[in-house]
Amino acid sequence: MKAYYMNKLMCYFVLFISIVVCNNQVLAEEAEGEQPVDIAYVEMKPKFTVNLKERNKYLMAKVQVLVEGEKYVEKIEKHLPVMRHELIMLFSGNSISDVQTMEQREQLRLKSRQAIIDALDKYENSDGLRDVFFTEFLVN
Repeated sequence: MKAYYMNKLMCYFVLFISIVVCNNQVLAEEAEGEQPVDIAYVEMKPKFTVNLKERNKYLMAKVQVLVEGEKYVEKIEKHLPVMRHELIMLFSGNSISDVQTMEQREQLRLKSRQAIIDALDKYENSDGLRDVFFTEFLVN
């Protein structure tokens, strides 16, 4: 009788181990399917300093680009000169009254993002570009 209970206990143990192993395998497969997106910030150096339309007025900004995945960082860095050109042209076309409020600065940020997308699409593609941020912004 003792051997019967030992065999039954052994069967339950094997069943338990099988369930745990299968559950861990399912969790591992789910985790593989939901890998976090690797992001990187690329700083456009040096910071931008451009003259505004008014005499003796300028805008100074530090710009960072949010890139999805390390594989796109190299492409962004490769095209930094054309991206800088587009932003210089965009920034210098403003007057001081165009960049005073938070809403105006947010519009400029969105226009900057679109200018970078357009520049990248002209020479390659804008895959991987997520967003553009001003990390410093000064108008004088």
